Amino acid sequence: MSVKPKKFVILNQEILPGRGAQLNLEVAHLHTHTPVQVPVIVERAHEDGPVVLLMAGMHGDEINGMEIIRRIIRRGYNIPTAGTIICIPVFNIFGFLNVMRVLPDGRDLNRSFPGTKNGSLASQFAYHFMKEIAPKVDYVIDFHTGSARRNNMAQIRCVFKDTVSLDLAKIFNPPFIIHSAYIPKSIRESMHKRGKKILLFEGGMTNSIDEQIVKEGVDGVKRFLNHLNMRSFKEVVTNREPVFIKDHKWLRAPNSGMFQLLVKNGSFVEQGTVLGMVTDPFGHIERKVKSPMTGYVFCVNESPVVNKGDAIFHIGNKIEDENSHEK
Repeated sequence: MSVKPKKFVILNQEILPGRGAQLNLEVAHLHTHTPVQVPVIVERAHEDGPVVLLMAGMHGDEINGMEIIRRIIRRGYNIPTAGTIICIPVFNIFGFLNVMRVLPDGRDLNRSFPGTKNGSLASQFAYHFMKEIAPKVDYVIDFHTGSARRNNMAQIRCVFKDTVSLDLAKIFNPPFIIHSAYIPKSIRESMHKRGKKILLFEGGMTNSIDEQIVKEGVDGVKRFLNHLNMRSFKEVVTNREPVFIKDHKWLRAPNSGMFQLLVKNGSFVEQGTVLGMVTDPFGHIERKVKSPMTGYVFCVNESPVVNKGDAIFHIGNKIEDENSHEK
């Protein structure tokens, strides 16, 4: 006896089994009263199953995530054989139009959740998302890059004691899986409070498209959909053991000046290894930046000029004991 598919309505439109639609989430208006609409691409299978949201562009200059989702759509990977896949390639439309991280009011959209109906522009964005999109989904993969000139190795961030999220991160299988506590007013915290499972992907840096990062993102999504039995991608290989990092810290520039990067991103380094050097243009200062620990460098600052206190390296210890993830 066949089971009748459940009714699925999003943004006031019913998506029938086996059908798809490009919808728009209206969040605000320009000075000219022109509505600002966030494209939302929905594809539903004939068979019921999980609802997965792939989203990027929380910050308008994080292009790698947009390219990951664009390729997924272009290749038809977002058309499921079971369940529903929702794609939001560019969430922060304002930021994308201006190629800026923040909204026109200077606020960080990812520090504005769950938002309010009549709050700041960022708060309104968050409110409409939490009202119209969040209740419909079961899983979210949110794609980001390093900010400014900081270049992130491909990584998934999650809370290690959340064993379901940690298992999903392992399925995604990035080079690095980083323990990251929930940040107040972030989308990750808000979705967690609503019982949704969300993975945060970080890779590359702003205003660039890194082919290796894009490949890591696309392949990770394919593994994720395989695991949920929403697609069957036979060509995806999972033979890599990610590096798990729980304790990590930022190293900051000891003074302002020109910055020379002396270690490759993703490298394993010993305590005392010289990672970089900050100099002045007049030949008076050469300050070495040494690793305070033995571990992995998973983010580097590629700016040739830094100010004192700028974050220049993110480094952490690898967890050797599999059982220590949950401690």
